[in-house]
Amino acid sequence: MTPNHILRDPALAFRSRHVPGRPLVLPNAWDATSARIVEDAGAAAVATTSAGLAWALGAADGDRLDRDRALGAVARLAEAVRVPVTADIESGYARDSAGVGDTIRAVIAAGAVGVNIEDALYGSGEGPLRPVAEQAERLAAARQAADAAGVSLFVNARIDTFLSGAGDVDFTLERAAAFLAAGADGIFVPGVVDPVTVKALAEGIDAPLNVLAGPGAPPVAELAALGVARVSVGSGIAQAAHAVVRHAARELLGAGTYETLAGGLDYGELNTLLGSGR
Repeated sequence: MTPNHILRDPALAFRSRHVPGRPLVLPNAWDATSARIVEDAGAAAVATTSAGLAWALGAADGDRLDRDRALGAVARLAEAVRVPVTADIESGYARDSAGVGDTIRAVIAAGAVGVNIEDALYGSGEGPLRPVAEQAERLAAARQAADAAGVSLFVNARIDTFLSGAGDVDFTLERAAAFLAAGADGIFVPGVVDPVTVKALAEGIDAPLNVLAGPGAPPVAELAALGVARVSVGSGIAQAAHAVVRHAARELLGAGTYETLAGGLDYGELNTLLGSGR
């Protein structure tokens, strides 16, 4: 468990890196090893991917992982690096706002100084998004729990309007305004990378805008010019890594050859990196 006072400076440092036009770039990690590699590559902070983390624990993404297992993994990841860590906690690993507050206290104890909290609603049959008022209440509970702990936790409110096809720019801006009023610090809108829309969101949201990038998205420099303050890749790196596993396994079991293994990280380099301590 990380004492709260130790997180105060990293939390402020992490918060200060959300600058429109000079975005914080986050190659998402899913375990201690990937986090150390990301840190060694020069990342100023490490973000978890909820999907990659769930897959590493043998679970599916989409609010199917329980809080204790998820945050146990976050704690191991945070312990492995020196840079600030922000945790993707899906919709808060809780049924109600009080539970979200409990999750935030556990996030801080795990050593993270930021969270993503999404408004997607899974398995209810009531629509792809939580009602604005309900989601605002959950975000307010997160803000209150962090403030009570004395940690300036960066609460990144994820809005799945574009990812789910549930709304347009105006609808997204309405939700963003409500979530910021509830205590969110930033807005994350995955599912959109076209410059016109990204620019409209950056100009219409009175807070740092986070976009989800990947193949086909504009380069970071172009997103920066549009006013983006944070760029992450979600589960993209984890998916690429797992594609190597499948390709290598199929090649070995099929052709009986090993070409997929070429270009892997050197054993000694990786062992030294993990053995050097935090």
